[in-house]
Amino acid sequence: MRYDEYRAYDAVGLAGLVARGEVHAGELLELAVERCARVDPAINAVSLLMEENGQELARREVAGPLAGVPFLIKDLAQDYAGFPTSAGTGPLRSVPAREHSIAVRRWLDAGLVIFGKTTTPEFGSKGITETRTFGATRNPWDTDRTPGGSSGGSAAAVAAGIAPVAGASDGGGSIRIPAACTGLFGLKAGRGLIPSGPVLGDPLFGAVSEGVLSRSVRDTAVMFDILSPLDPGAPYAVPRAERPYLDAVTDPVRRLRIGFTHTSPQGTAVDAEAVRAVEDAAALLESLGHTVEPAAPEIDGRRLGMDFMTVWTAWCAAELAEACRETGASTADFDIDTQVLAAVGRAVSSPELLLAHARWTGYTRALAEFHETYDLLLTPSLAEPPLRIGQHRTPAIADTALPPLLRLGVGKVLSRTGFYRDLVTANLAAVPFTQLANITGRPAMSVPTHWTAGGLPLGTQFVGRPGSEYLLLQLAAEIETARPWFDRHPDEAGLLG
Repeated sequence: MRYDEYRAYDAVGLAGLVARGEVHAGELLELAVERCARVDPAINAVSLLMEENGQELARREVAGPLAGVPFLIKDLAQDYAGFPTSAGTGPLRSVPAREHSIAVRRWLDAGLVIFGKTTTPEFGSKGITETRTFGATRNPWDTDRTPGGSSGGSAAAVAAGIAPVAGASDGGGSIRIPAACTGLFGLKAGRGLIPSGPVLGDPLFGAVSEGVLSRSVRDTAVMFDILSPLDPGAPYAVPRAERPYLDAVTDPVRRLRIGFTHTSPQGTAVDAEAVRAVEDAAALLESLGHTVEPAAPEIDGRRLGMDFMTVWTAWCAAELAEACRETGASTADFDIDTQVLAAVGRAVSSPELLLAHARWTGYTRALAEFHETYDLLLTPSLAEPPLRIGQHRTPAIADTALPPLLRLGVGKVLSRTGFYRDLVTANLAAVPFTQLANITGRPAMSVPTHWTAGGLPLGTQFVGRPGSEYLLLQLAAEIETARPWFDRHPDEAGLLG
């Protein structure tokens, strides 16, 4: 098989070739590894190459639904026994995982050939993928721009054609943001549908969901069938769809009522391209027979952003403390942005944390009221086209000036000032639309419906009711048919130099 033939198939298509004996898993792995060697120097998407592991998996006899397909996992929480899960950090690169995570176990049972791990910001804490340890991961559509985060490495690898689909996770937009940046499809499951663990069964109070980034809707659909079976040890027992999720791809969607907005919940600017993306998607949906009208849930978006970040910073502080305990590292061994987030998180009192989390219920009820009228909420996935590399980089002087201040407890001062509120707003300005679905535990997807005048992808987001993953897949498949994106590729010249 030639590379152009490999690129012409999604994961389901490649698995079909393997099952029929038309190609061997080893051939597919060789093509994936060769492609990685050619393009990864330009995009820096793979943090750990596990080629020998992939070769061993390619030789086994497995009859799973994606048997023989090359696959990359995210270097965050997706543990592979015997290999480190760095979480984007330097210290954790030397700590091998003791057991497979549930997601990895299920991917192996499905026959996927795991041959590497993809880059992520430290502890998945940013909407970009730039770290002191691994450097900047770059967008295949324009290597001067970010592929988003925190599943930025997976997005870059899939968009660049290394693998047809890759592991991802989403705690504040980390599937949908990279999907929007790189022209991919990304569906975040609702709370508890896809079990996490076994180390952490309820990360970020259930706001985090494991998943994938893909070039086709059916690849994500079959992944939901693989990942979503009930886990007896999980904290949630969420009903699954009555039919296989893969059926949604060919099951016609009913006519929907969809409310849309392109106003930032943070009150910050939204780029004209993001506005056009939503208005264009609304027009497409109307042409397909859906009812689409301006509407938004009644939510204080700035308060939501603060309540999200209160929980997020406390979680970051806990992760940093555990990493230091496990490795013997000091906080100075981590990125300065991580140190700042953790310092603020350590300053969060128990009552503050619990009250912020309690307010999540109010946002959930407000979104539920919206869904009493509308099947789906349509927004931009991003407030602007993919950011330039280094656009949100902390100034170099901060690496020297901030650590002494952090040791003096400035995190407590920061967390109680208008400066911190303004910092939260600024950090969420480019990605203000995605956190709502995590806080409320609702399924949400980014669909590659739009490319900017400059040729950059810019997806649109749909947020559904609890249990609406099947419906979202149905709609995504309808959009995919009406406006195909699978054969749109980044310019090879930009990838190969």
